[in-house]
Amino acid sequence: MSDLENNNSGGLSANPFAALFGSVADATQFAAVQKQPPPRQPAEEACASQDDSDSVSESLDDCEHSLAEPGRAFRSQQELCEQLNINHMIQRIFLVTLDNSDPSLKSGNGIPARCVYLEEMAADLEDQDWLDMENVEQALFTRLLLSEPGNHLIPMTSTSIQNLSAERDAGEKHILRYLFACFQRAKEEITKVPEHLLPFAVRCRNLTVSNTRTVLLTPEIYINQNVYEQLVDLMLEGLRGAHFEDVTEFLEEVIEVIALDEEVRTFEEVMVPVFDILLGRIRELHLCQILLYSYLDMFLYFTRQKDIAKVFVEYIQPKDPANGQLYQKTLLGAVLSISCLLQTPGVVENHGYFLNPSRSSPQEIKVQESNIHQFMAQFHEKIYQMLKNLLQLSPQTKHRILSWLGNCLHANAGRSKIWANQMPELFFQMYASDAFFLNLGAALLRLCQPFCKPRSPRLLTFDPTYCALKELNEEEQRSKNVHMKGLEKETCLIPVVTELEPEFAPSYNLVTENLVLTQYTLHLGFHRLHDQMIKLNQSLHRLQVAWREAQQSSSPTADSLREQFERLMTIYLSTKAAMTEPQMLQNCLHLQVSMAVLLVQLAIGNHGTEPVNLTFPLPEVENSRLAYVPEFFADNLSDFFIFLRRFADDLLETSADSLEHILHFVTVFAGDVDRMKNPHLRAKLAEVLEAVMPHLDQVQSPLVSSVFHRKRVFCSYPHAAYLAEALIKVFVDIEFTGDPHQFEQKFNYRRPMYPILRYMWGTDSYRESIKALADCASANLEAMTAPLFLRFLNLLMNDAIFLLDEAIQYLSKIKIQQSEKDRGEWDGLSPEVRREREASLQTFGQLARFHNIMSNETIGTLAFLTSEIKSLFVHPFLAERIISMLNYFLQHLVGPKMGALKVKDFSEFDFKPQQLVSDICTIYLNLGDEENFCATVPKDGRSYSPMLFAQTVRVLKKINKPGNMIMAFSVLAEQIKSLADRQQQEEETYADACDEFLDPIMSTLMVDPVLLPSSRVTVDRSTIARHLLSDQTDPFNRSPLTMDQVRPNSELKERIHQWLAERKKEKEQ
Repeated sequence: MSDLENNNSGGLSANPFAALFGSVADATQFAAVQKQPPPRQPAEEACASQDDSDSVSESLDDCEHSLAEPGRAFRSQQELCEQLNINHMIQRIFLVTLDNSDPSLKSGNGIPARCVYLEEMAADLEDQDWLDMENVEQALFTRLLLSEPGNHLIPMTSTSIQNLSAERDAGEKHILRYLFACFQRAKEEITKVPEHLLPFAVRCRNLTVSNTRTVLLTPEIYINQNVYEQLVDLMLEGLRGAHFEDVTEFLEEVIEVIALDEEVRTFEEVMVPVFDILLGRIRELHLCQILLYSYLDMFLYFTRQKDIAKVFVEYIQPKDPANGQLYQKTLLGAVLSISCLLQTPGVVENHGYFLNPSRSSPQEIKVQESNIHQFMAQFHEKIYQMLKNLLQLSPQTKHRILSWLGNCLHANAGRSKIWANQMPELFFQMYASDAFFLNLGAALLRLCQPFCKPRSPRLLTFDPTYCALKELNEEEQRSKNVHMKGLEKETCLIPVVTELEPEFAPSYNLVTENLVLTQYTLHLGFHRLHDQMIKLNQSLHRLQVAWREAQQSSSPTADSLREQFERLMTIYLSTKAAMTEPQMLQNCLHLQVSMAVLLVQLAIGNHGTEPVNLTFPLPEVENSRLAYVPEFFADNLSDFFIFLRRFADDLLETSADSLEHILHFVTVFAGDVDRMKNPHLRAKLAEVLEAVMPHLDQVQSPLVSSVFHRKRVFCSYPHAAYLAEALIKVFVDIEFTGDPHQFEQKFNYRRPMYPILRYMWGTDSYRESIKALADCASANLEAMTAPLFLRFLNLLMNDAIFLLDEAIQYLSKIKIQQSEKDRGEWDGLSPEVRREREASLQTFGQLARFHNIMSNETIGTLAFLTSEIKSLFVHPFLAERIISMLNYFLQHLVGPKMGALKVKDFSEFDFKPQQLVSDICTIYLNLGDEENFCATVPKDGRSYSPMLFAQTVRVLKKINKPGNMIMAFSVLAEQIKSLADRQQQEEETYADACDEFLDPIMSTLMVDPVLLPSSRVTVDRSTIARHLLSDQTDPFNRSPLTMDQVRPNSELKERIHQWLAERKKEKEQ
C-alpha cells in the first residue's frame, strides 16, 4: 500500500463518519469512487456547486472532509449529497451550526466563516451534528433566545485571519437586524440553489418572516431585546444605507402574517410602541438635521402602507379632540412643530439660528437664510407627500386625516382671537404653536396647487355652502366629505338672506374641502405671524434708536439695550426666514390669485365652472353665494399681498402678469358694500392695491423689469375708471364704520390711499376718471345724496385740518420738553420721574411723526388735485373751509408762531415745513385764477392778514423756490389784499345787520337762506351744505336730513337783498 493510501486509510479510520460504513475498507472504496470523474452529468449536479465563486453547495471530491459532515447512514450517494447541501444552506442563511469539530476537517467551500454553535441543542440531539429541515426551526428559535450570541461563535474554516465582518454578522445581538439579514441571505439562496433545493430555501425565508412575527407579537420572550427600537433602527439603517426597499419587502411579508392572526396582539398593538419611540426621537430633531429627513422618509413609507397607515391615523388622534394644544403633542404634530422659529417664545438660548446677528454681515445672514430655506422646501415637500398619501390610500385614511385636520383647526380657532395676543402664557398652554400652523399651511398649500390656476375648471367647482353647514356627526362627515366645524359661526362677506335656506350639496369635493382647510390654516398661522413680524419690526426700530442715543450719551443702559436688540433681532430673522421660504410663498401666491378669481366669479353671479369675463357695471346682487364665504378668505388674500410688499417684494415683481386678477378683485369689492359689507375689510383692500402697484421710488432691476412690469399691468388696466372710483368710495365709507375707534383707525386705513391716488394722477386713464368724478359732483351739488367726489374732498380737508393741527400741537410739546432737558431741568429729577418724562417725549415723538406723515400726504394730495380740478374747490361749499385751513397752517409755518415748532431734528418726526409751505402756495396758485376764490380769502378773519402773505413770500425766497412761483404768489397776495380792503369797507357797511339776517351757525350775513324742514330753522345754503357732507342730520334736532329736503326762504332772502341795497345806497349818498 502506498503512503498516500496509508494516509487515506489512517484519516478515514480517525473520522467519526467512517462508522456509517461496514468497515474502513467500505469507506475507502466509497471515497475512491467519489474521486473518479462521474460518468454522467446528473450525478455531478447532485453535489456540484451552482457557482464556484459563491460556493453555494459543497462537492464531495475531498472524501475525508466530505465524510466529516453528515452523521447517519444514507441510502444513496444522492441523499447524502442533498443533506450536505441543505446543511450548508441553513448554515449560510442563519449562521448557526451543530458541528463544532475541528475546522481543518471541514471543507471551506460553501461554508460561512463564522457560525453560532448551538451547544445545548447539539447536546439534546446527541449524535446528530447537522442541520436539516426538521430541526432548522428549533435551531433558529434557539439562536434567537441567546442573549450573547457572540459568546458562542466558532470558526467554520481553518484560516487564521481574523474576519470581523463574519463575526459581526454571525454574532449579531439585535434579533430583528439578525432576522432581516437572514431574510436577505435566504433571498440570495433562492436565486442560486438548484431547483430541487428551492423549496427548502423558500421555507428558510418564510421562517425568518414567521419568527419576526413571533418576535413582534411576543417580545417579552426575548430577554434584553427592545424589538420596537430595533424595528425603528432597522428601517433607519435601510434608509441611510439606500437599501430601504429590501427592508420594506421584509416588513410587508411580516405585516401580512401578523394581520392574518391577531389573537395574541393586534397589529395596532405592535405599531403603537414603534410610534411612541418615533415620537420621542422626533422631538429631539431640528430642521437642518439630515437625520430628520430619514425619519420623514420612514413616515412616507408608513403613510403608503395600508396597514400601518390605518394605525397611524388612529394613533395621531388626541385624547381630547377639543384641546388645541394636544394636536402638537401627537406624532404628526411633533413633525409639524419642527421649525427655525423659537421653540419657546422669547427664549433665544439654545436656539440654533441667527445668534449674535449684529456680528454677522448681511451676506452671512442671507446665506444662513438661504440654507434654512433649502431645508424648509424639502421638509414641506415631505409633509405634503405624507398628507397626500393618506388622502389617496383609502377612504378610511382619507376620512381620518381630514377629521384630524378639521378637529385640529376647530380646537385651535381661538388663535385668531384678539385676546390671544394679549395673554401669551395662556395662549401657548391652550393652542398649537406658530411653527405647527406655518408648516401645516405650507403642506396644504402644496395640496391645493393642482387647481390653483386662474383658469382651472376645477377651481370654480368650489361650493361655499360648505361653510354654512351646521356640525355633523361622523357618518355625515364621511358621506358628505365635510370635516371642518364651526364655520357657520364665521362672519361672511355679506349677510345671509334669512328666509332663504342654502342649497347644500349631497357631498362636497376635495377642492372645496382643501380650500377651506388651507384658508383657515393660513388664517390661524400665517396671519398671526405676519402681525408678529410687524410688531417685531417696530420694536427693533425703537430699540435701535434708544440704543444709539444711549451710546451717544455714554449711558449705562447701552449694553442692556444692545443685548435686547440682539435677542429681538434673532427672533425677527428667524421669523422672517420661516415665513419667506420661496416655494411656500409661490404656492401661496398661486392660491390667493386663484382665490381672487373665484371671489370675483361669485360676485358676478357665475354658477358655472368656466370663468366669465368681468364687465361693468356689475349686475345686481341677488341671492349671492358670497353670503356663505367667510371673511377670512378675503382677509387672507389681503394679508398675504401686504406681507409680500413688506418682506418679499421681489415675488410681486416677478409675478406681475397674474396681478390683474388682484386688480379685478379690488375693483369689484373695495367700493361695493353689497358684495363686501365690512368697511374695515374693504379699506384693507387699499393696502392690497398699494402692494401690487409699482413703487413710486422703485429702482428697476435689470434682471426682472425687462420681463415683468407691474407698471404695465397697472397702467393698462382696462377698468381703470372703476378702480379709481372704488378707491375714492372706500376712502369715504371708512369715515362711518359704526366702530367707536373709527376716528383713529380711519387715518391708518387712508395712509396707503394717498400714494395710490398720487400714482393714479400721474397716469392719463386714471386722472381722467378722477376728473370725471369731479365733473359729476359739480353737476349734482344739491342732489339728495351728496356726490361721491364732493364728500371725498370734504373728508380730505377734514383730515388735513385735524392732522396738521395735531402735528403742530405735538411738535410744540416736544419743543418745550427738549428745551427743559437741554437746560438741565431733568437732571435733578428722580429716576422714576425722569423715565416718565423720557417715555412721554418718545410718545409725543411717535405721535408727531405719524400726524406729520399723514398731513404731508393730505396737503400734497390737495396740491395735485387742485392743478386740474377747480370748480368744486371755489364753490362756497368748500372754498371758505380750504382757505381758512391754508391760512391757519401758514400762520404756524411762516408767521410768528413758527418758533414753537423748531424741534431739534425735523427728520426724526417727518416734519417737512418747507414742503408744506410749497404745497400750500401751490394750492393757492392753482385756485388763484378764480375771482370767487380770491374774494373768499380775506373773509377768513381768524388767520388771514396781508402780513401773513408777505411773510410767505419771504419764506419762499429763503427755501429757494423757483422765481416764477415767487412772482406769481406775490401778484396773488396783492390781488387778495386789494379785495380785502374792499370787503372791509363793505363789512363796515353791513356791520349792524339784525340777527335774523345772520346765519345761526356761522354768524355771517346770509346770502341764500334756506329753511330746514324739521327744526324750522333758517340757515345759509352753503352752511347746511357743508354740514351735510359730514353729517346727514339736522344740526338743531339731529333728525335725518338731505339737501333736497331744504326749502328756500325766499321772503327772507328778498328782505336781506332790500336791506343790502338800502345800506349801499345810504353809503353812496
